[in-house]
Amino acid sequence: MYTPTMHWGNKETEYFYKLTPEAIMDAVEYFDLRPTGRTLPLNSMENRVYEIEIENPDAKTPSENFVISKFYRPGRWNKEQIQEEHDFLNDLIKAEIPAIAPIMHNGESVFTHKETGLLFCLFPKKGGRHKDELQDEEIEILGRTLARLHTVGKQKVASHRVQLTPKTYGEGNLEMILEADVLPNHLRETYTNYVNQIVSLSSPLFEGRELQRIHGDCHWGNVLWDLGSEVAKPFFVDFDDMVRGFPVQDIWLLIPGRDREAMSQRNLLLGAYDEIAHFDYSSLKLVEPLRTLRYIHFTAWITKRWEDPSFKNAFPQFGTEAYWETQTADLREQIGLIQDSQTPEYY
Repeated sequence: MYTPTMHWGNKETEYFYKLTPEAIMDAVEYFDLRPTGRTLPLNSMENRVYEIEIENPDAKTPSENFVISKFYRPGRWNKEQIQEEHDFLNDLIKAEIPAIAPIMHNGESVFTHKETGLLFCLFPKKGGRHKDELQDEEIEILGRTLARLHTVGKQKVASHRVQLTPKTYGEGNLEMILEADVLPNHLRETYTNYVNQIVSLSSPLFEGRELQRIHGDCHWGNVLWDLGSEVAKPFFVDFDDMVRGFPVQDIWLLIPGRDREAMSQRNLLLGAYDEIAHFDYSSLKLVEPLRTLRYIHFTAWITKRWEDPSFKNAFPQFGTEAYWETQTADLREQIGLIQDSQTPEYY
């Protein structure tokens, strides 16, 4: 039986009931900064993230009047895993790749809050905007930037981070879902069989491929654009789900579509990517398996966090028969797509 300890952390995670306004301010003051008391919660289901105004008479830009505090969900990542996230960010900064690294204090970036026991860190605030549509030139810039990120990702091994494979995201997540006993009885066997079939179909495609550090959750929401220069520059945020995986994971999340326009954009991005680093085009066969594993992973994530009141509010349909029927039907469809995607004419 597969035990996904490295995947999810402790068997049971905790909540943030001890995280009071005073505790949030204390974390900032630990860095010898003076918060004004003005605080804005930022969107984050997994952790707790706040934009905090500080007294900074030397600020040259509006952003320098703020810092971002991040409190990690207790029991999910251990300190070593978080440190590898920070190491990756610092490696990117050293390579002059647009990223936001945590603020260092006394040579460290991950800290334990004395009163709450929560692991936390502090980031500088950097202004940027999301872009719903990209011009061809911007897609090429994004491709070259991502290639540089992956080049740095290859240089070190993050031995404590999760491996994105059918074993972890397939078998491990299925075990968690079954243990939670959230599946309706009439779908339990079918859902289980579908996941096992997906793992069986996908596993040979992952064999012999080298894992490396990647962003792991590289969707549009985690790409911001610095519009202050003559040419807009992308930078990646939220490396909380950084994994040991394959570059194609970040590629397909940036351009997830399957239609002709999406394929054209993906080819444009990969052409620019290849100018900086070689892309293994055979790894495109992993797109549909990775997409399917993400479906399973997302369901397991909600399952794991379901007792957190914020999840009940965000996912009210979870646990209903309609929800599980949709999930099961999606997996059935993905099995066909995985099989189809292995034919040469698919690409």
